[in-house]
Amino acid sequence: MAERIHITTAITYSNGPPHVGHAYEYLVTDSFVRYQRRKLGAENVTFVTGTDEHGQKNRDAAVAAGLQPKEFSDRIAALFREAHKGLNISDHIFVRTTDPVHEALVQRMLQRTYDRGDIYFKDYEGLYCVGCERFYTEKELLPGNICPTHNTRVESIKEGNYFLKLEKFREEILKNVRREGFIRPERYRNEALQMLVEPLEDLCISRPKARLDWGIELPFDSKYVTYVWYDAFWAYLSELPDNSIEALSEVLPVTEHFIGKDILKTHAVYWPAMLLAVGLPVYRHLNVHGFLNFGGARFSKSSGNIKDPVSFERAYGPDVLRYFLLREVTYGLDGDFSEERIVERYNSDLANDLGNLTSRVLSMAARYFQSEVTAAPGAGDDNLDRDFVDLQNTYLTFDPDEQNGINYWLRNLGFNRALEMIWQAIDAANKYIVATAPFTIAKDPAQLPRVAQILANLLEGLRVVADRLAPFMPVTSAKILDLLNVDAALARAPFGQGIKPGHRVKPATPLFPRIEKPKA
Repeated sequence: MAERIHITTAITYSNGPPHVGHAYEYLVTDSFVRYQRRKLGAENVTFVTGTDEHGQKNRDAAVAAGLQPKEFSDRIAALFREAHKGLNISDHIFVRTTDPVHEALVQRMLQRTYDRGDIYFKDYEGLYCVGCERFYTEKELLPGNICPTHNTRVESIKEGNYFLKLEKFREEILKNVRREGFIRPERYRNEALQMLVEPLEDLCISRPKARLDWGIELPFDSKYVTYVWYDAFWAYLSELPDNSIEALSEVLPVTEHFIGKDILKTHAVYWPAMLLAVGLPVYRHLNVHGFLNFGGARFSKSSGNIKDPVSFERAYGPDVLRYFLLREVTYGLDGDFSEERIVERYNSDLANDLGNLTSRVLSMAARYFQSEVTAAPGAGDDNLDRDFVDLQNTYLTFDPDEQNGINYWLRNLGFNRALEMIWQAIDAANKYIVATAPFTIAKDPAQLPRVAQILANLLEGLRVVADRLAPFMPVTSAKILDLLNVDAALARAPFGQGIKPGHRVKPATPLFPRIEKPKA
């Protein structure tokens, strides 16, 4: 059977519109998805995202807006769909936890767990954070019973509820967490291990309708709805074409979850327990990113620093926000966001480096050879050519077995490192132009064959750069390949096996016009 992979983002709370913090997770995950589709074929990759619409926090947001919860959720889900479209997120399954097919799977898994004896009822008093929609132990809270995520006081709640056994599965969960690469980066695996050192308290997985009726009803007790986190996890799987136990047993071992560090415990401890309780295997990787900060504060609705991600696409053009976030932020660490830094990256990397290279090479091809390639790309006998070709092959390799190339860094979530390698190839091309001086030697008609060789090498290098950019900057990649008059099949060829003599390219058009800063 062909290798396949199932990739998900977190299922986002629908209590407010999308912001740049959401966009970071979507764009990083989408780049990983595009890379996997190149490697495995689109038919072997599934990609799930969506909105988490039940629970108290969403109900309260609806009430504050003067709407019914479903009406409010419909509006928020539409905003997220539009954001995905505006950010060029590739084809995916968009799950809403109010979808009937999702609700059916949640109830089926609840009943299966209950029948297997791993859900039970008891009276309970605990410390509850509305923002997190979960109970905390005193050890997990800051002094004064303050939630560490929302910096608000939790409330004490006493009521009868249903609980999922956790301690029963702790050793099995530990075995998975200890597995090298199960949680990436490594620092988050160490955090998860600390969560599992002591016995686990069982997880409350219900809410009485008397307190909260906005949720999926328990199939074995109509007076209760399910805990929003239990509900949301199954969205990763609920709208796959086949969500039977047998099919999910094959999907989960090839599943890659992308989440923020604030929901590490729910994914590293609770979600595996839910899977094990129904007899399913645990996912392959949990890929954990840091927070995106703006002015020293994390992007969030509660902080009031929401930035509409699509507005950056409109202001700077497609791929600019995507490039900035992937290049600027090391996956797993917190990152800083500012419009000033976007403009700096735009002008230096996109306008000066990539945009200028594309424009100069295509302009020379048009000026000296009527846009026709008249030499075969390759090293030849010239040292400058050999050095250039060697550098292109070093920086732009996509060998799946290569241990320090673009493929390696993409596979291991080093998105910024992969882009650095591509930009080293772009820098080598710009330096090659300076060293060979085609503008100058073209003044001598006898030197035109030499100019033809230089341009053939540059056009071939630009082709491979454009191809390697596809997972990171899909719109820009497609534009450059179109200017080079290269189709999808030719784009993938190794350096030296793509553009041939007789090939014609198109006239240059500006890719990234410089942004001039206002004069003081």
